[in-house]
Amino acid sequence: MSQTVTIVDYGSGNLHSAAKAFERAAVEAGTPATIRVTSDPAEVRAADRIVLPGVGAFADCRRGLDAVPGMVEALEETVRGKGRPFLGICVGMQLMASRGLEYVTTEGLNWLAGDVALIRPGDDALKIPHMGWNTLHPQDEHPLLAGIETGPSGWHAYFVHSYALTATRPEEVLALTDYGGPVTAIVAKDNIAGTQFHPEKSQKLGLKLIGNFLRWAP
Repeated sequence: MSQTVTIVDYGSGNLHSAAKAFERAAVEAGTPATIRVTSDPAEVRAADRIVLPGVGAFADCRRGLDAVPGMVEALEETVRGKGRPFLGICVGMQLMASRGLEYVTTEGLNWLAGDVALIRPGDDALKIPHMGWNTLHPQDEHPLLAGIETGPSGWHAYFVHSYALTATRPEEVLALTDYGGPVTAIVAKDNIAGTQFHPEKSQKLGLKLIGNFLRWAP
């Protein structure tokens, strides 16, 4: 039975590449899915799974989300109220936090406790933004990580960001990466999850994680 996956269009995110990655992952994982990119809150409410991408500054993304009439309410109702599986990508993941501290303090969706703040690597040779390929270091087991090779010799994920989530509750951090110190790479709580990296650009690792998300039954 096919499921509907809605990728939220609010003027931010790699919508085309995300949609193509989800279509390919659905085929590879053997999970029939209709992938829809939409700015219609009604389609979000009707979706079986919801994806929130995001590229750029936290405040700009929050303004963009707020500018789509009824979208924040639809996300709250469908994700928080009905418990539909949700995946935030990059700034889409960051928006789940309590606040973003990029240039100005901006309220997030407050689905996860914590602030999104500037990365401060312990090695002065490491530049900001953090841009490139890094491995993942799981903090716990989770269906989203099934079959993914992690650790120093594991598969690589593609990161491009200057800010990262500092979670108030460490148990909500599913995986870290290393960039002159630990950086939040994946968060998960109940039916919501998010990746700081871009799974749609992360080749083998990304397609496997998306396939796991399509099968995830929280």
